[in-house]
Amino acid sequence: MNYIDTAIPEVKIIEPTVFGDERGFFMETFRADEFIEHCSSKPFLQDNHSKSSHGILRGLHYQTKNPQGKLVRVTSGMVYDVAVDMRKNSPSFGQHVGVILSGENKRQLWVPEGFAHGFYVMSESAEFVYKCTDYYSPQYEVSLLWNDLDLAIDWPLMGNANPILSEKDNEAFRFQDAPFFNV
Repeated sequence: MNYIDTAIPEVKIIEPTVFGDERGFFMETFRADEFIEHCSSKPFLQDNHSKSSHGILRGLHYQTKNPQGKLVRVTSGMVYDVAVDMRKNSPSFGQHVGVILSGENKRQLWVPEGFAHGFYVMSESAEFVYKCTDYYSPQYEVSLLWNDLDLAIDWPLMGNANPILSEKDNEAFRFQDAPFFNV
């Protein structure tokens, strides 16, 4: 696998080596030894799988306690995936990384603890799978406003239509009012 640095050093794009022929393909999606070397030594405790329709935006989410590092990928479809640094003492505090993940490009994104995370579905539908370094704790979950002007995320909205949001994401915190991490 190829580990690619992003504008925020702790966030990594991971490209697998894909072996394919007329029968299909094979690839490794995770190797603990390589992941520890390039990303994190925290073990994964939970795997999740979601399916979303075109135009849905999920996020930007994070947990104030039991923060989750996430290794995310798309198995079918295409999303624009975003990680926002919520670590107050970080040189990249308030900055974000956005990448296209798809079943075709097979890329993954490592989103460390201390980051808000979300994605927008660009295809008809998308299946999204991810490993987490801690358990989901809804009582500590925070939603950050997806279109906050302070974040200036350039979401690739199809037809410039507003995304479809959950009630929680409609009532999300503005960045300046959101809780952050003191690390």
